[in-house]
Amino acid sequence: MVATIGVLALQGGYSAHARVLHRLGAVVVEVRVPADLQGLDGLIIPGGESTTMTIGVEREGLAQPLRALAQAGLPMFGSCAGMIMLDRQHLGVMDIAVQRNAFGRQINSFEADLELGPDGELDGLAEGTLRAVFIRAPWIAEHGPGVEVLASVDGHPVAARQGHVLAVAFHSELVDDDRLHRLFLGWARSYARAGGASAGGNGGLARSSASQP
Repeated sequence: MVATIGVLALQGGYSAHARVLHRLGAVVVEVRVPADLQGLDGLIIPGGESTTMTIGVEREGLAQPLRALAQAGLPMFGSCAGMIMLDRQHLGVMDIAVQRNAFGRQINSFEADLELGPDGELDGLAEGTLRAVFIRAPWIAEHGPGVEVLASVDGHPVAARQGHVLAVAFHSELVDDDRLHRLFLGWARSYARAGGASAGGNGGLARSSASQP
């Protein structure tokens, strides 16, 4: 099954995500207005500048449609600024509070090898560590009980999952390892097979311990 994935394209590194998705055989839709959300099996919110993204989302009337799709179970994946956009103070899709630029400025950018999951594995990511690129990266300062922390750096959560929503503080689209995008495409295909938003569910993606955003 070919998944149709939207990439929020108001600002930031959306083209890098699109290139990875194209390479993996997905249909990619650049999302700029609510009409672009029709028929999606998943949505990625890329890195960039969260304040500028917020202004664009509000200007184009995307906030409420995005929240409605999350509630209907559309898989979502936010990276770096995308993590911020998913938090309580922005779209409210995940029960997290995010600290911006938590690791410092551009000069403090770094790379690290992460093991995702509470036991070092997450679905298809069990095969070794994941290289992560942190650029003016945030971290999760607080989260609710329905949020599963998947990876931390120096004790600070940098990757988390809540049901069908994945948020990471780093740029997975800037490395050769495409396992996160493959994992997300698997979620999108499950969502599509379950009938998508018309089914009013999350395609069976949420774990029993995860509350819905």
